[in-house]
Amino acid sequence: MIVSRTPLRMSFVGGGSDLPSYYRQKGGAVLSTSIDKYIYVTVNKKFDSDIRLSYSLTENESSAKQIKHPIVRNALSFLGIERGIEITSISDIPSHGSGLGSSSSYAVALLHALNAYQGKSISKEELGRL
Repeated sequence: MIVSRTPLRMSFVGGGSDLPSYYRQKGGAVLSTSIDKYIYVTVNKKFDSDIRLSYSLTENESSAKQIKHPIVRNALSFLGIERGIEITSISDIPSHGSGLGSSSSYAVALLHALNAYQGKSISKEELGRL
């Protein structure tokens, strides 16, 4: 089983100026820091060829293309993982809509875990770029 832990973040100023619709016209900068609260993603080989995904909902699908969660569906597609995997996530705090960067933290934790699942070592720089 692979376990990945990624910190949530708190923005002090500039939130929203990182959106293309804003910074393309006016520039932008964000001042933020990570906090000591985390998102955890686990990845494990599933006993059958289906995909089981557990977050605030649970999805059981026969292929990655059927996954409703867009971050997971796109990450699996990007890495060429189609079947036979179980992914779960939990957070130290309820973070949906909190402004703590939970979607970004989730994406980073997921990509880190999926790369490790495939036996790939990925640098922090490459992970940030992805």
